[in-house]
Amino acid sequence: MTDKPMIDIRNVSKWYGPVQVLQDCNVQINKGDVVVVCGPSGSGKSTLIKTVNGLEPIQKGEIFVDGVQVNAKETNLPKLRSRVGMVFQHFELFPHLSVTENLTIAQVKVLGRSADEAKTRGLKMLDRVGLMAHKDKYPGQLSGGQQQRVAIARALSMDPVVMLFDEPTSALDPEMVGEVLDVMVGLAKEGMTMMVVTHEMGFARKVANRVIFIDVGGRILEDCSKEEFFGNAEARQPRTKDFLNKILSH
Repeated sequence: MTDKPMIDIRNVSKWYGPVQVLQDCNVQINKGDVVVVCGPSGSGKSTLIKTVNGLEPIQKGEIFVDGVQVNAKETNLPKLRSRVGMVFQHFELFPHLSVTENLTIAQVKVLGRSADEAKTRGLKMLDRVGLMAHKDKYPGQLSGGQQQRVAIARALSMDPVVMLFDEPTSALDPEMVGEVLDVMVGLAKEGMTMMVVTHEMGFARKVANRVIFIDVGGRILEDCSKEEFFGNAEARQPRTKDFLNKILSH
């Protein structure tokens, strides 16, 4: 068995028109790693994570997930995306479908599972995020935190090899943040490979084994262990120190 990275981002650059939003990014994430991506607004964090499952095309470089090249013309992106769980800031649930239907539709359509098989898997994951009692409700009947947990359960129902989280708690009321982070902590403890864009430094300190800091312009300034990132401020770049001072003083 080769120890190739689960996510391998090599010399990736991206532009929106004349504006460069990612600049020669190199990131290797191994199986079981929990990597937090942080940085100021507009630094390209969300763009970087969306390149991993091909939601954002890149103009330069290569990205591999579990050995499959994301940006190769022959790659079947829907198939690849089914193995890369993605949880967005705004839940992205289908409002006209019940929670159970939200959990099963992609399993049936993309993975070709039977309705019964999909339902069994979906409800197992719903139970895992503590929401079995809400299986027949519609997203609009749930709190933001509950909707986000359903979104996580939906991603897990597809048996992903990697989970991507794009600011999963930033649209939530403060009292709901904990319930979503608890689910993510559980996933990390079970060995799920995770890449998480977040401002929740408490989560980073508790769960991440690595922290990546991106500055405006999409340049990775830091990629180090969380102990180094939080505990060894003197070794950090001035820009990172400034960022840490601002967010950790609150």
